[in-house]
Amino acid sequence: MSVTDAPVPELAARARDVGGSPVRAILAVTARPEVINFAGGLPAPELFDADGIAAAFRAVLAEVPERALQYSTTEGEPTLRAALAGRFAVRGLPTVADDLVVTTGSQQGLSLLATALIEPGDTVLVENPCYLAALQAFAFAGARVVPVPCDEAGIDPDALDELVALHRPKLLYTVPTFQNPTGRTLPAERRAAVARVAGRRGLWIVEDDPYGELRFEGERVPWVATYAGAEDRTVLLGSLSKVMAPGLRLGWLRGPAAVVRACVVAKQAADLHTPTVNQLAAARYLADCDLDAHVARVAGVYRERRDAMLAGLGEALPSGASWIRPEGGMFVWATLPDGYDAGALLPGVIAHDVAYVPGAPFFAGAVDVATLRLCFVTQTPDEIGEGLRRLGEGLRVGGGGA
Repeated sequence: MSVTDAPVPELAARARDVGGSPVRAILAVTARPEVINFAGGLPAPELFDADGIAAAFRAVLAEVPERALQYSTTEGEPTLRAALAGRFAVRGLPTVADDLVVTTGSQQGLSLLATALIEPGDTVLVENPCYLAALQAFAFAGARVVPVPCDEAGIDPDALDELVALHRPKLLYTVPTFQNPTGRTLPAERRAAVARVAGRRGLWIVEDDPYGELRFEGERVPWVATYAGAEDRTVLLGSLSKVMAPGLRLGWLRGPAAVVRACVVAKQAADLHTPTVNQLAAARYLADCDLDAHVARVAGVYRERRDAMLAGLGEALPSGASWIRPEGGMFVWATLPDGYDAGALLPGVIAHDVAYVPGAPFFAGAVDVATLRLCFVTQTPDEIGEGLRRLGEGLRVGGGGA
């Protein structure tokens, strides 16, 4: 036998069976500069506070280079954790630094929780439709994913209660504020009901909040973690990606002590710690700059862009289409009339130099092929208007696709 006759071992089943992100695949196809891309979920780069962030990096590297360039603790830099804890506290959720783990983006928080909480075969409940990368994380962990019925306001608490009694799931994953992909926000009374179900039935809640600060209108709704029944069983994920800069890859996980400890161990096995210099620069930015004022400016621009998209959808989409009006965040979720397949129509739409994400990949159970997600934050109002004109033309040429 020659040294090359024996085959190499196979990949792990989870690596073979879990597909890549359809959104990333669409972004690769639509990278041409002439394409008006409503498919991404990227914040508007022209709104980054590049000067403020650069000044924070310069200060850190000038004043504490030996610390900034060194290994750090797995839990995260104390100055950053203290600053984040303070932001929670002023928003009604008492928090100390030890309640937090700094993660390499909130996506890592999801991965750490999947490692710490889920055994292969465990049941996980998710909103329907659901954030796509969460479905990937739970699939890699070997979970059985069950969708919870939702309407335009989000999770149906009665349906949730029935599913928990039936399936005895390990956790519920939710993005209750300006959800990805739908943009919907779970009302306060439903948050309280979800918390009661978790407390009565014995259920972890993973509350993902990457968009909550990007509110354009209406009143802020408290985190699920603040409601009776949820306090000792909710893990809250957050990120600086949508409010400061995604390239920093800074997120956090706030949870009960036992979960925090387990996630720290899992993170040690993953990457030891999140980059020190990025953490210290973020802490310095929070100390020297007014992040809330920056977010308010960003939200003001995003509101104009959302309004431009909402104003043009009626003409762009076929008669009988519907959509959800988001009070903040980055996305509009639309449903085409019966007989339309957003996935089948996409190639023809891309030929008109515009793109969206078909809704089908976001569903854990039966899919609605007529749905699609539109991101409104990375184009100006004029560009959005032109993109919607192209979208309408592409859909009319496609003629339904079903």
